[in-house]
Amino acid sequence: MSIIIGNKYKILEKIGSGSFGTIYKGENIRNKEHVAIKVEPIHPEMKLLKNEATVYQYLKGIKGIPNVKWFGKEETCYYMVIQLLGDSLEVIKQRKGRFSLRLTLQIGIQILEILSGIHERGLVHRDIKPDNFLLGMQESTIYLIDFGFCKTYIKNGDREHILMKSNKQLVGSPNYASINSHNLLELSRRDDLESVGYMLCYFYFGELEWGNDTGLDIKKKKQMFLLNINKNKNKEKVPEIILVYFEYVYSLAFEETPDYSLLISLCKDAIE
Repeated sequence: MSIIIGNKYKILEKIGSGSFGTIYKGENIRNKEHVAIKVEPIHPEMKLLKNEATVYQYLKGIKGIPNVKWFGKEETCYYMVIQLLGDSLEVIKQRKGRFSLRLTLQIGIQILEILSGIHERGLVHRDIKPDNFLLGMQESTIYLIDFGFCKTYIKNGDREHILMKSNKQLVGSPNYASINSHNLLELSRRDDLESVGYMLCYFYFGELEWGNDTGLDIKKKKQMFLLNINKNKNKEKVPEIILVYFEYVYSLAFEETPDYSLLISLCKDAIE
């Protein structure tokens, strides 16, 4: 017997799972539209899916943010019905191998545009990685998902930036987390952008120097990579635009507003 959610959406098949829930492909029984349905067991101390649905609704209208169609709970689970998307950039990367510089920068431009919109509304994503960027089903638009680590960087009615402090653990995915995250420091807008830089390197080179490492070795290799950029030692193998990108992002202060338009313009100039 098929499960019907919200008297409107039918669960069809499982398409993914994570530590906090399961994702199914579903169908709107009224118009036959395919959707994604994220399911989380109801637990008094865990409302991650409810929080994520709230974030999606708050970010509604930003290009590259999926559309939430319904959220609610039935019996033992929370359900979030969301726009069905295609493959992630990680899946595409594994299928195609390394990307050209042109394609890498085209992807980078879309991601910067999404982050600009999110940051403008006072949030940082804090888990930027290829698995969290998906293509639309019938288009080349990139969408950002998974706001489980998302956090506001402003307080007191949007008038004041949060303060730098220590975190108890690394936030995000080790391969793409910023140096600040490895140092267990509070994250801000600059850290999302640093993670984007590591993604661009991954797409262009096909791998990261620290891709098979763990723990402290990842942090050390990232620090050496950024140190070499500052000393211009990477110029032979790293495209100029990526060098300039990292130089700019790594110069940003904790509370500083990044110049997204500048970074996008630099990418567009490099493509041309």
